[in-house]
Amino acid sequence: QVQLVESGGGLVQPGGSLRLSCATSGYTLNYYAIGWFRQAPGKEREGVSCISASDGSTYYADSVQGRFTISRDDAKNAVYLQMNSLTSEDTAAYYCAARPGFYCSGYKTGVDFGSWGQGTQVTVSS
Repeated sequence: QVQLVESGGGLVQPGGSLRLSCATSGYTLNYYAIGWFRQAPGKEREGVSCISASDGSTYYADSVQGRFTISRDDAKNAVYLQMNSLTSEDTAAYYCAARPGFYCSGYKTGVDFGSWGQGTQVTVSS
């Protein structure tokens, strides 16, 4: 069973930064793509970012392009999401999820991402 645990969420002011961590276990990380997703109350889940296992290619939602950076450390079985220039629109519960098969296909909605963490709350407010 693949397990993922998110951490690093919290309350930050607009313009601030947070670094989310996704600790994984139960599998070899380099065989899975890892995506970050978020969901705010009353809104649909959306894919924020994804990093593939095949070549480390990264993908970002238009709303976070240039502000967020995803990275992975296979030696630590961890994936990170650096979030800069945060705005109130970034407020949501953030989840990491794993997709077997190396690639990030379906990351925008989470389709085929079978293993999910419990989420970590990010609140951006002044």
